[in-house]
Amino acid sequence: MVAAKKDKYVPRFKKRYEEEIRPALVKKFGYANALAVPHLDKIVINMGVGEAVNDSKKTKNAAEELALIAGQKPVITKSRKAIAAFKLRGGLGIGAKVTLRREKMYEFLDRLVTIALPRVRDFRGVSVKSFDGNGNYALGLKEQIVFPEIDYDKIDEIRGMDIVICTTAKTDDEARELLRAFDMPFQS
Repeated sequence: MVAAKKDKYVPRFKKRYEEEIRPALVKKFGYANALAVPHLDKIVINMGVGEAVNDSKKTKNAAEELALIAGQKPVITKSRKAIAAFKLRGGLGIGAKVTLRREKMYEFLDRLVTIALPRVRDFRGVSVKSFDGNGNYALGLKEQIVFPEIDYDKIDEIRGMDIVICTTAKTDDEARELLRAFDMPFQS
């Protein structure tokens, strides 16, 4: 006896990629193979905590905030070696990072594009020059409070974060078209 499969929730951006974006990219770039069409591979969010040298609780607070934003438990990044000029010891927790894949990746990109980026103060779009030459895009946010998951009254301090969107695109033009189709607000 085979049990009936339950309908699994599909993120809005994943469904949109399958139904609209992939066919549009095939039409624009003329891919012969369906697997050659670029897609999102992963999103890495990194939050550096320089003040952790003096207070280790700051790293823990940053990791908790990053867990709220990403919906996944982050990894505490540790220093590799001691640097006396920065009062840094080897093995000291100095940041947090999380790698999102599959459904969580699409959910985060949806929240980033539709909610967080429009809430950035004096926002005029993200730079078109932040591609690395291999189809990956990096952007930085100065405040974590642009995400609705963060309660402004409960944060101890404003922290920034780096967001890297990794795609399977071979060129920056293909990756730019992919992200533009996801409504990434590039500067004109």
